[in-house]
Amino acid sequence: MAYFKLILSFILFLFFFCPPFPAQGKIIAEIKDNQDYDEPYIGVNIGTDVSDFLSPSDLVSFLKFQKINHVRLYDADPELLKALAHSKIRVIIGVPNNQLIAIGSSNTTAATWVDRNVVAYYPETTIIAIAVGDEVLTSMPSTAPLLLPAIESLHSALVASNLHTRIKVSTPHSASLILDPFPPSQSFFNTSMTQYLLPIVKFLSRTKSPLMMNLYPYYVFMENKGVVPLDNSLFKPLTPSREMVDPNTLLHYTNVYDAMIDSAYFSLKNLNVTDVVVLVSETGWPSKGDSKEPYATVDNADTYNSNLIKHVFDKVGTPFQPDITSSVYIYELFNEDLRSPPISEANWGLFYGNTTPVYLLHVSGGGTFLANDTTNQTFCIAADGIDSKTLQAALDWACGPGRANCSDIQPGEPCYQPNNVKSHASYAFDAYYQMAGKSAGSCDFKSVATITTSDPSHGSCIFPGSKKEKNKTTEVVNSTQVSSGAFSTYGSKQISSIYSNSISFCSLVILLLLFNCSF
Repeated sequence: MAYFKLILSFILFLFFFCPPFPAQGKIIAEIKDNQDYDEPYIGVNIGTDVSDFLSPSDLVSFLKFQKINHVRLYDADPELLKALAHSKIRVIIGVPNNQLIAIGSSNTTAATWVDRNVVAYYPETTIIAIAVGDEVLTSMPSTAPLLLPAIESLHSALVASNLHTRIKVSTPHSASLILDPFPPSQSFFNTSMTQYLLPIVKFLSRTKSPLMMNLYPYYVFMENKGVVPLDNSLFKPLTPSREMVDPNTLLHYTNVYDAMIDSAYFSLKNLNVTDVVVLVSETGWPSKGDSKEPYATVDNADTYNSNLIKHVFDKVGTPFQPDITSSVYIYELFNEDLRSPPISEANWGLFYGNTTPVYLLHVSGGGTFLANDTTNQTFCIAADGIDSKTLQAALDWACGPGRANCSDIQPGEPCYQPNNVKSHASYAFDAYYQMAGKSAGSCDFKSVATITTSDPSHGSCIFPGSKKEKNKTTEVVNSTQVSSGAFSTYGSKQISSIYSNSISFCSLVILLLLFNCSF
């Protein structure tokens, strides 16, 4: 009887305390998926209509200083390609629209173009793709019949040089090619262009190349003022009642950008193509405009691009494709002051031509992109327009499981006043953010927090980011745990560790029980 009770106790222990072994096949599949998945990145477009444009060597030095590792050129400037050699900066080179007819009409011309602009510089210059033309189907429809021949001829030239697996060929499309873009599930490509677009999309599928799309929520907002909220266009947090809902899929859209990407995926699906990834070849927001463009402001441009960068690095995907985060090229690096009116055309840049920033991006943890996105004084605070209940939940997490030091917001302490949820949450968010070393995603809390360069300290209340000396007794947070911000799930390493430790503990108990049973 005693032996039976011991065995029963042993079984119950295994059931309640020992974790099930994960399915080996599933883990291997996930590892393979992770190995095959390209990390999403942020790049910049480099236009050259700039007064006193930097010399190629100075431009490359500037790119390296700013930690810009991906660029898209609108041509294949030989001096710049030469200067980019050994820089490890990944480059998309372009075939200008005025060269399309010649390349699309002659395989020999295409082969010569590849020899002169790719083979001559690769691999010293890391060319990753060729963008054939720009918005050809919508801006130059008369040359549409030559677009696919140009793409295929360039690809064939790459095959001949054994570079086709390293360098992809695609063509950037305007968002206007997609009709009925919202709800995304009803989107489709302009049927008048299907005869040209369908074979191009099949080529992309066959060669595992991306669909390049130029997507501008700014223009969607300007064309639909009163229907599309500004906050929705700028990635600002929305209450559920203000989210856009696709009535066919019931997917909720918190920003215009995701809706535009999904409209491209649904348009592809309507062509029976589901294995082509969208690459956002252009997006941005102008920082200055005339009287007809009152929303082209520094604040809006800063907000859009800052939130865009954070959105990409958070790798949240889209409602329709949550496991796929599109890489993005911001339009653009410099203000092109030589561009023709309207005023906004000359004011899309992150920097002026003299390399000073047009605005300081409010992004932290984007250490893999841009040196001008952080200073020694960045803080994490509660975002505007968030309801108290949501803020309270995030505050409780930061001061509880997040292990932030929230002692200064207790009654009688210097940061207790003003005694409201937003003020206390801001302090707690900054405490967590600073403790996490301003790492990527540590100022998120499910999109209720934001980065600021303005010191939120007041009176005797000094925020953690302002304190010159850090508390040496502050508990160190495992850097892998904060990679996706508050409310993050454990990563694979943590899960592996938990399983390993739990299984080791269970193994010890099993051995002890068996040892006792033997007597």
